Amino acid sequence: MTEGLEQAPSRQRRRFPDISSRTYEHPADRSALVALRKLSGFDTVFKALSGLLPERSLRLLFLSDSVRVSDAQFAHLHTMLRDACYILDLEKVPPMYVTQDPKPNAMCIGLDEPLIVVTTGLVELLDEEEMRAVVGHEVGHALSGHAVYRTVLLFLTNLALKVAWIPLGNVAITAIVTALREWFRKSELSADRAGLLVGQDLHASMRGLMKIAGGNHLHEMNVDAFLEQAEEYEAGGDLRDSVLKILNVLPRSHPFTTVRPAELKRWAESRDYQRIMDGHYPRREEDKDASVGDSFRESASHYADTVRTSKDPLMKLVGDIAGGAGDLGGRLRDRFTGAAGAANGSDAASPGEKGE
Repeated sequence: MTEGLEQAPSRQRRRFPDISSRTYEHPADRSALVALRKLSGFDTVFKALSGLLPERSLRLLFLSDSVRVSDAQFAHLHTMLRDACYILDLEKVPPMYVTQDPKPNAMCIGLDEPLIVVTTGLVELLDEEEMRAVVGHEVGHALSGHAVYRTVLLFLTNLALKVAWIPLGNVAITAIVTALREWFRKSELSADRAGLLVGQDLHASMRGLMKIAGGNHLHEMNVDAFLEQAEEYEAGGDLRDSVLKILNVLPRSHPFTTVRPAELKRWAESRDYQRIMDGHYPRREEDKDASVGDSFRESASHYADTVRTSKDPLMKLVGDIAGGAGDLGGRLRDRFTGAAGAANGSDAASPGEKGE
């Protein structure tokens, strides 16, 4: 269903005509997407897969067992959805459903066309501005094409369960699922940024994430204290805790809830975010010229910065080892190229001379 976007947002917000999803994508997410978009025949392969994936079944399921958002049903969500598409300049408004589930959740799935689903638990939990950020989050998934990979992840996860009895088959599928989950955790950080661009209210975005963690008890919670939790999580403990953090996050498709508002706040305070709000951002017409190499270098640089600045004990150890290896490599290079002698000055004694 294609709908016009002539309706302006309900309150004055900045709009981003022709904005590329690269604008808000996390570096690790962006590098993967740029590479996939460059693969010749990638779209054809996934369209061929669509016959195997349960997408048609999912669409029929939500159509038959959920409430479709429209002017007549959940009209306030429909307005938010249109607003989000207007702000991010997404021409085709994706269908959206509300499904009965007390657990607060939302998702964007689909190969050919994205489909947004939110649970009643989420609708009842969040206020208008918090919900606006969530709707923007899901529209960001749609604009980036994340729905394709989420659908594949769901399919592979189900496949892994079915082939668990096959020794090597399960190992291969599990490896792919693990890699997809790591990518998807980064894509969630990208979508959080898209939600902020739509809602343009950092406190509402952080409040929503805090409610997902602790429920509708804002009078009992504090954003600053919640952010301190993220700081304590990142810096606390010893190497044993660092390993446990990795093991805890591996089976998850989303980053931990305390980590997300801290990541979003850092981005909102960055120069990149201010440039976007000033109207300086990549356009979709430039996507075809995006460099895979540049994207991977940016991703590698981001991970290097993360290791260097992290307060996590394991990350600090990795940084120290990397730095020590770099120093050792430099010393070995100098030793065997004679750079050390040159660095000591020209007055160093030669082999046949005695120093004074």
